[in-house]
Amino acid sequence: MAAADDSFEALDQFLDDYLDLPVTGRDGEVRVYRIEDPSAEDGIRIEKITTLAARLAAGGKAPDTEVLGDDEERDLYRMCLGDAYDRLLADGVKWSRFKFVALTAMFWVTTDKDTAREFWKTGQKPGKAENRAARRAQAKPGTSGSAAANSTKQPGSTSGTRGSRRRRPKGSRT
Repeated sequence: MAAADDSFEALDQFLDDYLDLPVTGRDGEVRVYRIEDPSAEDGIRIEKITTLAARLAAGGKAPDTEVLGDDEERDLYRMCLGDAYDRLLADGVKWSRFKFVALTAMFWVTTDKDTAREFWKTGQKPGKAENRAARRAQAKPGTSGSAAANSTKQPGSTSGTRGSRRRRPKGSRT
């Protein structure tokens, strides 16, 4: 009987060591920022911070004290972005884009590349339902907004005419 191969592949065979994220700067130019995988120490700190935040959010109430101070928030973004942190700032990237890149990196670090990619594409935090406006904008199954697509005829006008309906006598069921 042949022994099963129980050896492991090298980690670099299936782990992603970086993210390349294209960001439009204030000058309108698109630059690709490479976000490197953080050190193990930084990864542990990022996990600890995000786990605490998730617990607070799951509780459904705002924390009594500030979860992260300004310096701690900057440190979190620096840990998530690595060397790209300084490049993004030096290139004058707007705050909303800077934060979006940082959150994408954070989802990558704490979960995986697919989750980060989904956040990058949709702007939705993983597991968060779409907002009402987005749901309303989506076409419902079987509708296309075109009258030609619907073969059911619309009823004619009945404005003010009720003469063809007969009233049922009280007590009758038919």
